[in-house]
Amino acid sequence: MKDKITTEENQRLHAELKNTEKELKFLKDITGILTSTLDLNKSLKAIMKKTITMIGAKAWFFLYVDEEKKELFFGKTWGAKSKEIRKFRLKLDKDIAGQAVKEGVPVIVSDVSRDVRFNKKIDSLLHIKTKSLICIPIKIKDKVIGILEVVNKVKGDAFTKADFDLVNQAAMAIEHAFLYQRMEELTLTDDLTNLFNSRYLNRTIETEIERTNRYGTPLTLIFMDIDNFKKVNDKHGHLVGGKVLVEIAKIILVNLRTLDIVARYGGDEFVMVMSQTTTKAGFMVAERLRRAIEQHVFLKHEGYSIKITGSFGMASYPEHAKNKEELFRIADEAMYRGKRTTKNIVYVAAK
Repeated sequence: MKDKITTEENQRLHAELKNTEKELKFLKDITGILTSTLDLNKSLKAIMKKTITMIGAKAWFFLYVDEEKKELFFGKTWGAKSKEIRKFRLKLDKDIAGQAVKEGVPVIVSDVSRDVRFNKKIDSLLHIKTKSLICIPIKIKDKVIGILEVVNKVKGDAFTKADFDLVNQAAMAIEHAFLYQRMEELTLTDDLTNLFNSRYLNRTIETEIERTNRYGTPLTLIFMDIDNFKKVNDKHGHLVGGKVLVEIAKIILVNLRTLDIVARYGGDEFVMVMSQTTTKAGFMVAERLRRAIEQHVFLKHEGYSIKITGSFGMASYPEHAKNKEELFRIADEAMYRGKRTTKNIVYVAAK
């Protein structure tokens, strides 16, 4: 009898050791995924592919939280093909996923047919039959930003505690991926305007110059500074001044192509990088921007009627400059030439 107990105990310990080894390998694999790429979509797909293979699940979905509308919408889906699901939204006060957002805690359901919270319409849209699911909130700094759902075991049985633990580890890895992306965004964008910052500008201008050298296409740089912006801050305060900068950023973006790079260079100064753009074409864009800002009434909907203008300076590579530093300096000098004279003008660098 003693030998039998010992044998059973050894078998149990052996099974536990095997499961532990699998979990350690799983953790090592998803850690490797996180360190191999900063691309959020690639990380998410790779982590979940590893996860569902490990636990033998049929499908997974990722739902994002829309705070403004108090809804959830489908971002990524795997194991179900449906274009209609992209338009479908769930109210945060309904469904299993909504409850997971509201309470901020994971949910595991062995049989959804017995759960009144389950929304059957999702199955019809995804063309699947959900039996069991694991639903885990994805958080950044205790704020739920999305929901990870894993649906149905391949063999048809319910998810186990071990399955849940592995999905939870995957969710933690996904949280790290979101955090890495958020940190990357914060280091490259301006907090106020959400435009790129000088760090990203310096990084991208080098890439654009390399592309210009490779393909022989022109590159134009436009500097812009708001005229007498100090008067706006002195009269209305820095909060209003900040809102004016945000409106200017929007005007710039509306008047540029999606491939153009726009950065807040500091204070009330903006820089635009226009690839495949001649000096003549760049001047036309700068002049259009100058007129748009001159004609705009800022913060009109907030009871203000602020009118401002901007001075622009521009230079092209390789027409005016031989390198990045020279291009920046010459465009900046052209802008200040305008500020020292008439203001509200576009100056092109002299050859």
